[in-house]
Amino acid sequence: MVCPCGCGRRLEVMLLKDVKPRWDLSVDKSGLPSLHPSVWVAEGCRSHFWLRNGKIHWC
Repeated sequence: MVCPCGCGRRLEVMLLKDVKPRWDLSVDKSGLPSLHPSVWVAEGCRSHFWLRNGKIHWC
């Protein structure tokens, strides 16, 4: 996914069960995605956010 802050950085969110760190992806009945846990970009723009029901919630 592309970082929602607008910096243009491509973020890799790993969904495979055997890798760390990894995230869980769920999709609601409307097709809107949610990720758990939050996404934190440790270097660069340092964004930290939740993706819940297709919307970004900044930490």
